[in-house]
Amino acid sequence: MSKKACVFLAPGAEEMEFVISVDVLRRGDVNVTVAGLPSNATVKCSRQVNIVPDCSLAEAALKGPYDLLVLPGGLGGAQALAKSDEVGKLLKEQESSGRLIAAICAAPTALKAHEIGIGKSITSYPSVELQLTEGGKYSYKQDKVVVDGNIITSRGPGTAFEFALKLVDLLNGKEKAIEVAKAMLLTY
Repeated sequence: MSKKACVFLAPGAEEMEFVISVDVLRRGDVNVTVAGLPSNATVKCSRQVNIVPDCSLAEAALKGPYDLLVLPGGLGGAQALAKSDEVGKLLKEQESSGRLIAAICAAPTALKAHEIGIGKSITSYPSVELQLTEGGKYSYKQDKVVVDGNIITSRGPGTAFEFALKLVDLLNGKEKAIEVAKAMLLTY
């Protein structure tokens, strides 16, 4: 049975983190649904690239549960994810079931806003480190990709391939991640 992932797409999302995550997961034989916030309308990302989601967040929720939820970064996108009650509900259900949650760049701030992964080790884009360490809810690391149980976090655009390959590894095994990396002329 194919693994399923839902990647959230909110206005202001970081294009590279979003596209690399979706692309690498699909290359890794993961069935990916792109869920638009708040609807399935075209989303303008942080560098003015327009992307059309597969469906709205509400429609995506009906297709769950997912093996993995992915939150791309970008300050505007992360803020939209942090403010969304629907995203919070999906994250809480995902966490309580022990399924995977991944966030890159500024998106770990949405995890904090929804109180996801409390007490775990995380990383993020450097500019939001203080926001994440305030209150002592997380153990902060500066590694490119941090995995702590079912929570996976990463630093930013330059770590997006490592992040996405780690997600393939966690869902479909290290051999599959190596195969995908090799086809893209990357090392994993």
